[in-house]
Amino acid sequence: MNAQYPVARPRRLRRTAAMRRMVAGTRLHPAELILPMFVKEGIAEPQPVGSMPGVVQHTRESLRKAAHEAAEAGVGGIILFGIPAHKDARGSGADDPDGIVQVALRDLASDLGDALVLMTDTCLDEYTDHGHCGLLTADGEVDNDATLERYASAAVAQAAAGSRMIAPSGMMDGQVGAIRAALDANGFAEIPILAYAAKYASGFYGPFRDAAECAPQFGDRSAYQQDPAGPIGEALREVRLDLAEGADAVMVKPALAYLDILRQVRDTVDVPVAAYQVSGEYAMVEAAAANGWIDRERVIMESLIAIRRAGADMILTYWATEVARGLS
Repeated sequence: MNAQYPVARPRRLRRTAAMRRMVAGTRLHPAELILPMFVKEGIAEPQPVGSMPGVVQHTRESLRKAAHEAAEAGVGGIILFGIPAHKDARGSGADDPDGIVQVALRDLASDLGDALVLMTDTCLDEYTDHGHCGLLTADGEVDNDATLERYASAAVAQAAAGSRMIAPSGMMDGQVGAIRAALDANGFAEIPILAYAAKYASGFYGPFRDAAECAPQFGDRSAYQQDPAGPIGEALREVRLDLAEGADAVMVKPALAYLDILRQVRDTVDVPVAAYQVSGEYAMVEAAAANGWIDRERVIMESLIAIRRAGADMILTYWATEVARGLS
């Protein structure tokens, strides 16, 4: 039996900063942080994202500088999202060897080597003129199986340009298997896949769609992303399917509103688990802090600790470089 008050006093281990630091059960390390970055074709200067204070659409040169700063701070990886100058129904820029992400990858691979992990989002929504994550049928539905071919081609193009981890985010059935087969067949068997395995149709993505210029021109993505009120166990089913298809790590997105899902996934799998602290989470903190309603730095750290405590081995966060500097 455990002692009871007054013999038991849990506050003894919380009285000083040194004591709290010594017994902390959850810690953050810069290498666990992944910085999402946007690079846009055809701009001369970085373009601020109005709904995400401090985040910009980068030029190739400003991207190189920001990526170097992230590596210097000890950030574990960066994940690239591209905004092409031209969009079409097929999302042709996604696998164009001279597309903006592929060009930027070659820049970064040359600059940084293995200083951090270069990752790429593999989807079509930034590249299609309709804003959906896949090819459309004649009646406007996303064609799951035809889209898989485009994902596979994009993944190979990204790997050839220097991506060291492919992260498919479109929530198409079979996407991991199609990408794994294509990578293996084209000499990239060593490239791992981080699957967006449990990605929800969330209202927290709004600012991201400003940054990536990828809002759907009609409808929404509820037919392929998970329903926040969906069946219990659906997320774990998606995770198991992705692992069976060859995923090397899995992701839950968004993070804070889905900590219960993150915990279930962490308790179920024996691969690394990532969580994406998405644009809406970022924007709410920045907006509240700008109004003086919260302590910005304290809330940032508290939110990241919560995600880590729930089971994330890696956290995608727009504060990655800032937090990594603070931790160092």
